[in-house]
Amino acid sequence: MKAGIHIALVGNPNSGKSSLFNALTGLNQKVGNFPGVTVDKKTGDLTIGSHPSTLIDLPGTYSFYPKREDEWVAYKVLMGVDLEINTDVILLVADASNLKRNLLFCSQIIDLKKPVVLALTMNDLAAKKGIKIDIAGLQKDLGIPVVAVDARKNKGFNELKNALVGIIETPRSKNQESFIDNKNLAPLAIDAFKTLFPTTSDYAALHYLMHHEAFPLEEEMQNRIEQIEIDNQFNHTKTQAQEILQRYGHIQEIMKSRVTIPDPTAKKKRTDRLDNIFLHRVGGYAILFSVLFILFQSVFWMAKFPMDAIEWIFTNVTTYLNTILPNVWWQDLLVNGLVAGIGGIIIFVPQIMILFGLITLLEDTGYMARISFLSDKLMRKVGLNGKSVMPMISGFACAVPAIMSARNIENKKERLLTIMVTPFMSCSARLPVYTILISLVIDNKFYFGFLSLQGLVMMGLYLIGIIMALLVSMVLKWFVKIKEKSYFILELPVYRAPRWGNVVVTMIQKAKIFVTDAGKVIIVISLLLWFLSSYGPGEQMKKLEEIHAQQVAATPQNKVQLDKEYLTHKLENSYAGILGKSIEPVIAPLGFDWKMGIAIVTSFAAREVFVGTMATLYSVEASDNTSLTEKLRAAKRPDGTPVYSLAAALSLMIFYVLAMQCMSTLAVVKRETQSWKWPVLQFFMMTGLAYFISWGVYVIAK
Repeated sequence: MKAGIHIALVGNPNSGKSSLFNALTGLNQKVGNFPGVTVDKKTGDLTIGSHPSTLIDLPGTYSFYPKREDEWVAYKVLMGVDLEINTDVILLVADASNLKRNLLFCSQIIDLKKPVVLALTMNDLAAKKGIKIDIAGLQKDLGIPVVAVDARKNKGFNELKNALVGIIETPRSKNQESFIDNKNLAPLAIDAFKTLFPTTSDYAALHYLMHHEAFPLEEEMQNRIEQIEIDNQFNHTKTQAQEILQRYGHIQEIMKSRVTIPDPTAKKKRTDRLDNIFLHRVGGYAILFSVLFILFQSVFWMAKFPMDAIEWIFTNVTTYLNTILPNVWWQDLLVNGLVAGIGGIIIFVPQIMILFGLITLLEDTGYMARISFLSDKLMRKVGLNGKSVMPMISGFACAVPAIMSARNIENKKERLLTIMVTPFMSCSARLPVYTILISLVIDNKFYFGFLSLQGLVMMGLYLIGIIMALLVSMVLKWFVKIKEKSYFILELPVYRAPRWGNVVVTMIQKAKIFVTDAGKVIIVISLLLWFLSSYGPGEQMKKLEEIHAQQVAATPQNKVQLDKEYLTHKLENSYAGILGKSIEPVIAPLGFDWKMGIAIVTSFAAREVFVGTMATLYSVEASDNTSLTEKLRAAKRPDGTPVYSLAAALSLMIFYVLAMQCMSTLAVVKRETQSWKWPVLQFFMMTGLAYFISWGVYVIAK
């Protein structure tokens, strides 16, 4: 880590920690990953007095007994056993409107005997509830600086920075009184351990005894600590239970003397009244489906305009480069490989930003927790839990940000299952494929004057994806050998107005993660696909070029049409074309010909590439959908039957519903699971299902 003061920002989930981090650091942030895990590491630069400082936003955690991957990350940093992150000061955030629960974690951190400052947030909510806190008295009881802050209105920041300066320049004494008598919990074991680490606090010694196996210690040291446990009959469970009881006893005394709380039965809370509506056993689900429908539609509607603008920009950039650059191989690489690859990354950014912006709004208002609560019962039956709903719903827009949003699922098995099945949701990239195939083989008729047959088929494709995701999860849960226990412990936060600054910062950070991480893999594969589609066996390609030149020389007035035909022949004889011909025997049972095979291969870069590939193959402009539809409708097999029959089109639609035809999704799955094992399994599983179900549909429909 770079020089300067390193401050760890910690606190319970939903305590206002992220808002405080954003307010203190603004956009001067970096997002990476903690070593070896997929938990985000957010750091930001700021100046505390005359000290250049780095603020490290650690994942939210309720206590010093970690269960989730992100809680282990925070725990190891606070215990000082993280090999890459060393902190000088702890900035602890506590929700003033729910202080009793927050004080458990606070008391544990105090007993580490490290420099600590407590920032009280949500003071406006506490005031609305009639809660009054004696901050000076609380500071005296805890023995650490306590400052009230308001991240929304930037209040209390000067006082907070002054408190940090004071604790940096005058650290706490190691002999300062502890919150509870930790040594009395296991005196013999702690004394024995401190012969190995004399400067360790009594409370840190307890946690070494409990969790040393998870710490990076030499084998000899591990064995010595284990022997101390055995010699002194150290009981983890009993010690933890005694500690928590003693802490809550002391916390209760502090709450009585320093915090005034009105009688909760005197007035029914606004949150309770709203929950009577939003969590109603019938009306709650109706509201849920309405909210998700609006979210789903908003992502399409709001993203359409910036996505169209990006597409227009890249189209014009491509046209301009084609105009000014010489017609050589590197020009084709630059335009159709690199620029096209970058365009394929950037065009997803609006969806990612809007999706995460809307999700942040739902989280900030408190409704996201209600969605998870309502959905948990159904999700649990197939091996998921309520928190799996939002990633799956988000998958209708794009699987990339949807999989990234699965990080909030604590249970490793349920998180992995969510990642594995989310790509079954029909993303917006599938829409061009669905649209053109439906228009080819489904009559544009209406039932009852308003129900469109084409629309019903489209809805059916989406439902197939949802049902398949649930069925696959139900099967996979028996094969994923992660024995972590599943708890669905969910805090229902109070309803409140969203923090718009927090929304904007989140949108920007998520876009940066996508562009910098997944984008690297996308560009590499895009360049590989360009090569496969642009080059073929030398003699064969040279012969095609000579024939094309002779045809243009003989009939120059037909140059435009001849150029289109040349591109078609060139693609047919390229390595991608050869691949299409070679896989034709495999895909023929599904009703596909070699041209569909090429489109399937090239659309691995992005599903919507299918339409562009077919346009090139049939020698029409990709943007001319009408002409393409007519060409596809007129296409015949050697025996005179239509290529795009009802059976073949339905088979192809089902294939695109179920197949893993998206390299960016695989790249993100690899990033999130930190292994190629799961994306490879996902690719073959989804492609295998797509193949056999498409074959069944073709046979039945034929």
